[in-house]
Amino acid sequence: MTIHIPADVQHIIDKLEEHGHSAYIVGGCVRDAIMGKMPHDYDICTSALPNEVLTIFQDRKVIETGLKHGTVTVQGDEDFYEVTTYRIDGEYEDSRHPKEVVFTSDLLEDLKRRDFTINAMAYNHLEDDGQEDNLKGLVDAFEGIKDLQEKKIRCVGNPIHRFEEDALRMMRAVRFSAQLGYEIEEETAKAL
Repeated sequence: MTIHIPADVQHIIDKLEEHGHSAYIVGGCVRDAIMGKMPHDYDICTSALPNEVLTIFQDRKVIETGLKHGTVTVQGDEDFYEVTTYRIDGEYEDSRHPKEVVFTSDLLEDLKRRDFTINAMAYNHLEDDGQEDNLKGLVDAFEGIKDLQEKKIRCVGNPIHRFEEDALRMMRAVRFSAQLGYEIEEETAKAL
């Protein structure tokens, strides 16, 4: 299995890397590609700060989607793509949004704040040699592939904390379970 990155998305990643930053596709597009589905959209995460992303892509249409949270939307040839700086979420005050975010250069810090293991994977082709069943470019620190294979929905880290941070994650767990036909892992189900 290999993960195909569309040329538009690869161009954005390449341009970020040319300027000394790391960049990956992340989340649902990685999950869907591993499952053999065509992703509907591609999110990109990067070590570049939002103002650096704006500078790097000054030759394109860019939308300051959520600078406070590190997100800039960049126009490609085919579509628009969200480019978000790796971040660590601060305290959640309203059970939905972090009060503040801290930008980081550490991809793993960004992945550990995500909801479910199957959405906490990132991929960059640089390490992948393109061979069948080779995913060397995959960052899967929380066993998302294992949970895909076992057809389980499991929170990253402590499920009680994940749901206290963002109550919408409870509905997302049920939705993913219903859509994919996956079982909600025991500790995650208890926290629900």
